[in-house]
Amino acid sequence: MRLLWNRFRADRSAVFGAVVAGLLVLLAITAPLLTALEGQDTTSFHNDLVDSARGGVPLGGFGGISPQHWFGVEPQTGRDLFARIAEGAQVSLLVAICATLVEVLLGVAVGLLAGLSGKLVDALLSRVTDIAIAFPVTVFSLALLAIVPETFPRPLLVAVVIGVFGWGGTARITRAQALSLRTRDFVAAARLSGASGWRVARREILPGLAAPVITYGALLLPTNLIAEAGLSFLGVGVRPPTSSWGQMLSSATTWFRSDPVYVLLPAFMVFLTVLSFTLFGEGVRIALDPRSTRLSRKAA
Repeated sequence: MRLLWNRFRADRSAVFGAVVAGLLVLLAITAPLLTALEGQDTTSFHNDLVDSARGGVPLGGFGGISPQHWFGVEPQTGRDLFARIAEGAQVSLLVAICATLVEVLLGVAVGLLAGLSGKLVDALLSRVTDIAIAFPVTVFSLALLAIVPETFPRPLLVAVVIGVFGWGGTARITRAQALSLRTRDFVAAARLSGASGWRVARREILPGLAAPVITYGALLLPTNLIAEAGLSFLGVGVRPPTSSWGQMLSSATTWFRSDPVYVLLPAFMVFLTVLSFTLFGEGVRIALDPRSTRLSRKAA
């Protein structure tokens, strides 16, 4: 474990990604505290802070930034942007994390079963995995989310939809790793000792899957965050009054000339989150890869 930490710490970009990702998670966790400290919330309208004669453009410079409104206010409604960005961090990260967990759990279950079963089951599950990977997820998600009643919790629904249709890559990686591990001597020794198939999978195979699955999961998270932002941008993801960065970008497209701050804030948050988690995931992958020479030289 110490060697892995030294290899990860030697990669400055990975450490940067981990620090920024940690700060973003902290922002999401402490969002209610921070908005209370600012003295604002996500639902209060401030009509006196927008210019109705110009269609609702915020008064003042940089989108109406002031000591009372740290990031300015939303055009037309006057809602506080910092509060909406902070709540959007909660929603966007929660959806991305939940979707990643669903993908990893489904992918590991299917991949492990395919890798440790006979040829018939392996062939069947491999074809199902191929279909899942080739499935037009975005189109189907748009259709499904558009017809689901509004009574369902929207963030949870978006996370489940993204996760259920995105497990194919995890399953393929898990199957390949399970096929490799099942031929190892320690697995054969466990079977000869009379261990059941479930015990072999749990005690011998699963620990060997940890590194590739954790690495792939870390790289999946930013992809899922983009998927949530895209669905919300298209109007079928998280719905108002709940905030999400994709939803804010969707409503900001009509204001990019008169109030560019309203566009840049959620776009920058999405960019920063995707970049930080991608750097972190890549750093984890390199640290767990014993064949990596770049970090070996740095750690030495």
